[in-house]
Amino acid sequence: MIRHTVVFRLKHAPGSPQERAFLEDAKVLAAIPGVEKFEQLREVSPKNDFTYGFSMEFTDGDAYAGYNDHPDHVAFVRDRWMTEVDDFLEVDYTPL
Repeated sequence: MIRHTVVFRLKHAPGSPQERAFLEDAKVLAAIPGVEKFEQLREVSPKNDFTYGFSMEFTDGDAYAGYNDHPDHVAFVRDRWMTEVDDFLEVDYTPL
């Protein structure tokens, strides 16, 4: 199992229509084959400057690779992520 996580900060003002639209449109990622347990999360710790997180799981490396190469993921990254995300950190885990 691979747990793919990313924490990020948007360029949009908190509570803005643009922020809401980004988060709503990101739900397309949950429908990509192989994605399990997709979550959108709000950061509550004052220990970092990130605002949101996405978390999802994949059964194995092939499922994760399929997600990365899927046209909906590629389009979301190109059209939304690259233009609307101010900063991010991606971390992928496997169980010990």
